[in-house]
Amino acid sequence: MGTRQPGNATHGENEDRHSGRADSLLGLFEPNPAARPTTPEEMDMRKLIAGMKVSLDGKVEGPEGYADWVPAWSEDYNLTPRVDAVVIGGGMYPGYEHYWTVIKNQPDKPHLLTGKVPTPGEIEWSHFAAQTPHHVLSNTLTSAEWPQTRFIRNTEEITGLKQQTGKDIYLMGGARITASLIDAGLVDEIRLIVYPLIAGEAKALFGTTERRHALELREVQQLQEGLVSLVYTIA
Repeated sequence: MGTRQPGNATHGENEDRHSGRADSLLGLFEPNPAARPTTPEEMDMRKLIAGMKVSLDGKVEGPEGYADWVPAWSEDYNLTPRVDAVVIGGGMYPGYEHYWTVIKNQPDKPHLLTGKVPTPGEIEWSHFAAQTPHHVLSNTLTSAEWPQTRFIRNTEEITGLKQQTGKDIYLMGGARITASLIDAGLVDEIRLIVYPLIAGEAKALFGTTERRHALELREVQQLQEGLVSLVYTIA
């Protein structure tokens, strides 16, 4: 999850095809100032948590339009137990819904888009996604196959969603919407899985972010095959 697959958007993928500036992850590893004080109102709000799979140089998709370095699209950020809703961009949603519906209905067959049999983690997410409310940020989409999908038209509705009772909310992406919601002050946490790869000329996760944001490192975990899990809060 966190980058685009061939011909399809999955977890945290970019919904746009516009190339952003070649920002890197270097700023994420610099010391950060103390986080701003949290108000009582903010403490009661649900967190909006972004999860992305990125290369070491902060890219979320290659020249072909997807992250060919990501072998599986399971939810690997440890978010499933703590979320009960998903926010996702409208450009990404139709392909995402189709992708996970196919895995849910045919878990033992190679997927047409990847040629691979779904992993246990992918099968688990396909069932979770099909029954979890998805809030699609779009000005044009009006219908979906999943009955719990809702459409939101502006960021004010996301603020209202955070104020509702419930668990935290998974910001699936894509990259442009993630950057916009960070700039709007609505994202509380960023979870990255960094792959040991310099992607070079490719789409940057934060390529459309318009201003600087200080981050506070909360957790670092070394995973198998050289991957690193990073958890940041936004100061």
